[in-house]
Amino acid sequence: MGNRLSKIYTRTGDQGTTGLGDGTRVEKDNVRVEAYGTTDELNAVLGMILADPRLSEPLRSWLLEIQHDLFDLGAELCVPGHRVLTEAFVQRLEQHIDTLNQDLPPLKEFILPGGSRAAADCHLARTVCRRAERRLLTLHRAEPVNEWGLKYLNRLSDLLFVVARVLARADGGTEVMWNRQRFES
Repeated sequence: MGNRLSKIYTRTGDQGTTGLGDGTRVEKDNVRVEAYGTTDELNAVLGMILADPRLSEPLRSWLLEIQHDLFDLGAELCVPGHRVLTEAFVQRLEQHIDTLNQDLPPLKEFILPGGSRAAADCHLARTVCRRAERRLLTLHRAEPVNEWGLKYLNRLSDLLFVVARVLARADGGTEVMWNRQRFES
């Protein structure tokens, strides 16, 4: 493969444009760039979660695999017309959700982000994932994108919610439930 990034700065973006993977130059706030930029941001937040040495298996392996998936999604978005994600990617997330959710108690109230540092980081990842999904939907309204990318982000936010629940309970922690009656006498 050689040295792909032998020079980090190119100065080609100094005027507010960036290059897509197909060589096209677009404004840095282009909806496509917003979509893959937010996907990259999500990947970075997952990296924060993975930096916690207490993260157990299989969560560590699953989140690392998801980071690779998000890089693939970013590549799809950077190169118009490129396709990587398939139904199998979404099905894998659903299997992870089912595996983790079977040991969790049913929800009776909304959960506030928190419970532990790792759980809070996972809730942050979930909200960034939802924003990435919105950015991808905005792009999809302007031009067709791989539908599996949209489905993947939707399912990933569900998985991150369940992972946050698991992490909040790890090491004897608890989930923080929303108290809607807190001001009632």
